[in-house]
Amino acid sequence: MKTARENGFDAVGCTRPDAVPEAKARLERFLADGAHGDMLWLEASAQRRGDPRMLWPEVRSIIMLGMNYGPDSDPLSILKERTRGAISVYARSHSDYHDVVKQRLKTLARWLVAQAGGDVKVFVDTAAVMEKPLAASAGLGWQGKHTNLVSRELGSWLFLGAIFTTLELPPDESETDHCGTCQACLDICPTAAFPAPYRLDARRCISYLTIEHKGPIPREFRLLMGNRIYGCDDCLAVCPWNKFAQAGHEAKLAARDTLRAPALAELVALDDAQFRSRFAKTAIKRTGRDRFVRNVLIAIGNSDDVALAPQAERLLGDASALVRGAAVWALSRLLPREQFATLAQQRGEIDTSVQDEWVAALAEAAA
Repeated sequence: MKTARENGFDAVGCTRPDAVPEAKARLERFLADGAHGDMLWLEASAQRRGDPRMLWPEVRSIIMLGMNYGPDSDPLSILKERTRGAISVYARSHSDYHDVVKQRLKTLARWLVAQAGGDVKVFVDTAAVMEKPLAASAGLGWQGKHTNLVSRELGSWLFLGAIFTTLELPPDESETDHCGTCQACLDICPTAAFPAPYRLDARRCISYLTIEHKGPIPREFRLLMGNRIYGCDDCLAVCPWNKFAQAGHEAKLAARDTLRAPALAELVALDDAQFRSRFAKTAIKRTGRDRFVRNVLIAIGNSDDVALAPQAERLLGDASALVRGAAVWALSRLLPREQFATLAQQRGEIDTSVQDEWVAALAEAAA
């Protein structure tokens, strides 16, 4: 633990690759229900995810590590600032957590090999590894009713990484579930993304919708998104175990001031080059400009700020149909009914690729 802490980790435990046999069945049910939505890579890697030995047959032990990224303020307070975008805590950092955690894992893995020998492989989130069940098995915490890991010492804010090794290491005891009768995380979810405790339907999750979903945001969720433009922290933030959480100490994971409460008026004006520059070295960059601006336009539609309408109207001519469609919806929320109907008559006939958006928006405005 001492060496792990010296390398920036706040929690460490060891488990065996066959320690969570039920994880495979849970994943299979999740996929069978279609709850993964557009995340087809989960289907493609399901067999390897179900058993770590399918990923690397030589693995004998798995060291799970957690790095605290606890926020230094209430992450839900931004939801009241309707003309500013709410970005999930994990994505506000100076550097992409994948890069930070992986670098530290490699350093620790090299130390392990130097001390005890064996072969190692390190993984951070992007590989076919079910980090949360393995972390629970290793004693780092338990999977709460929101399916995320919860630690009695660190609360909900943990980045997870894994070191697979051929060494036979003694496993740690798994953590007991301490959720009890609490269901604060389920009750706060804006889109009712939890069909039952410990089950998530990603298709209804704002984190999925704003990050992974490639098409237009389903209309039933647009109002519920509020000003959340990248991810959602609601279910994490309300967990009572966060009373023990502390602000993260890794400088590279500290929030950029420009990402704490960015103005929607600035974000909606970004072209592709500006988007890439602004979000370089962050997790946000991989979503791409079009999906990100789509999210910003939904937030603008929920802002009640008519001053933002010209920005949305300008994007009716954007190169991306995804952006144009979101702009239509935003304007339908901001403009008076008659003004929007006139605009629809002028522009709707020109851009047939988003005609469904115009038709649906007019119907909603008339209702």
